[in-house]
Formats: sequence, structure tokens, C-alpha cells
Amino acid sequence: MQSSGAVSRRGVLAVDIGGTKIRVAVVDEDGTVEWSEQRPTPATTEPSHDQAESVWSVVAALVDTGLGRGAVEAVGVGCGGPTEGGNETVSPLNIRAWRRFPLRERLSRLTGLAVKVDNDAKALALAEGRWGGARGVANYMSMVVSTGVGGGLVVDGRLLDGRTANAGHVGHVVVLPGGRRCACGGAGCLEAEASGTAIAAITGRPAAQAPPAVVERTGRLVGRAVGSVANLVDFDLTTVSGSVALGFGEPFFAAAQKELAATARLAFSVGCRIEPSRLGPDGPILGAAAVGLSA
Repeated sequence: MQSSGAVSRRGVLAVDIGGTKIRVAVVDEDGTVEWSEQRPTPATTEPSHDQAESVWSVVAALVDTGLGRGAVEAVGVGCGGPTEGGNETVSPLNIRAWRRFPLRERLSRLTGLAVKVDNDAKALALAEGRWGGARGVANYMSMVVSTGVGGGLVVDGRLLDGRTANAGHVGHVVVLPGGRRCACGGAGCLEAEASGTAIAAITGRPAAQAPPAVVERTGRLVGRAVGSVANLVDFDLTTVSGSVALGFGEPFFAAAQKELAATARLAFSVGCRIEPSRLGPDGPILGAAAVGLSA
């Protein structure tokens, strides 16, 4: 969904913040990415002021550049979670320096625009319903399988927020009791077993170099989690984005669908499907744009 030229329709500044990279884009209401730029997310080890500011400085520099690249009415942000205070502050598990970081307020002061922040996977769910494979679908889950694992749930046409705006954390469904310790403090979570970070720790190499057995195992565990959530929430479609899932491709999705079929056995969950996102690599930034448009 790339093009060039000035924004001709209502536009937003989209900010996607992940554990690996930070991307900022100008996106119009049709989902066209008019301009974008990204930089690696600085590596951090603890919630210190200096390390927190090193991450913020990358965000601020990209946002400053983006403000000069097109007319935008609002800022939408997709950021790893969890979040607090109705998305006022963020504590991404994959950005250790940010603990209750006041991201919305900092961006509001920097830009002078309306700013709306949401979990990156929930943001992607909005984009799937607006421009992607879930258009016209009232009940579905959207997932990201990348550095971490996240999700967003749409039920009866409405994105679920939950009590603290953190609904949809499918990455912390337990898929392997007694399994690897997770950054959340639990053990055997999907994120601890099937994320890019977990795969690198298990294999000693980047997820992109994972052998076929690891690809199949990752798909199987994702399918298990999806089946469990489908049995609970009652939907029949899950769209999946993220560098790990899309990079693994068809073998991953075949293993996920097979395990999903074995897990979702109730009359209403039989036939639940798991499909690659149609938004492609732009999915996360389009998710941030969808959040901005909802502002």
C-alpha cells in the first residue's frame, strides 16, 4: 500500500513502536502509506531514565520528520503492552526501559495534535477490520507473531478493551504447562515459546534461520492458543501478521491450522480459520493509523 505524493485525503501520523524497530508514517484514510521511515529500537536493559529517554529520542526524531511530510489531523500509536491508565502510559515487555512511560502525553506535547495510543496488536485488529482480511466480519481475532506475540479481539463489531484496555493478550495464554519462563513472570506462555525472542533463545539463531521442525512447532503452538481462545470467545477467523509468522509462511500456517482444528472442537468453533494478514508488512503501521483515525 505504498505510493508517493502529497496527502490528498484525511491523514494521520502513525507511530508503530516495537521491540525491534520504531516506524513512523503518514497514512491517509484509505490506508495509503504516503511516507514512512523507521529506525532500530535502542536496546535497553532496565527501567532507567537515561535508557527510557534514549528510546524516546528515536520516537521524537521520527515524529518530527513525519510532521513535515504531510498534512495530518491526529497521531495514532500502536505500542507493545501492557498499558496503564486507559493507554496513558506504556510498559512494553520488550522495551525494558519503559515502565509506565507517559507516551501519549509526551507525544501530545511534541505535536500539539490529538494523540491516541493502543496496544499494537489491538491496533492491528482495527486495521484488519478497516482495510484487511476481516472487512465485513463482526467477530474475529487478529494476532502478531514477531519479536513478541500479541492479539486483539473484535466481538460483535467492537474492539474489546477490557477493564484496563489490555484485552487480547493471547501471547500469555499458556500453551505448554511448566514451559519456559516468560517475561510476564509466568511459564509456558505462547510468547515464551513461539515469539522471535523465544525462538532465538531456544535455537541460538534468529527466527529467520529456524529449521523446519521449529517452524512446525511454532505454528502448532499458535494454533493451540487460537483454538483455546475461539472456544472461549466464539469467533471463526484469526488473521496473523508479524515477521515470524509471515516469514515462516505456508508451513507455519499449515501447522497452525491443523492444531487449531484439533483444539477447537465445540460445535460453534469447528471450522475456525487462521489466515495470514492481507495487510502484509504494512500491517503494524496501518494498525497505528487506524487508531489515529479513530481519534
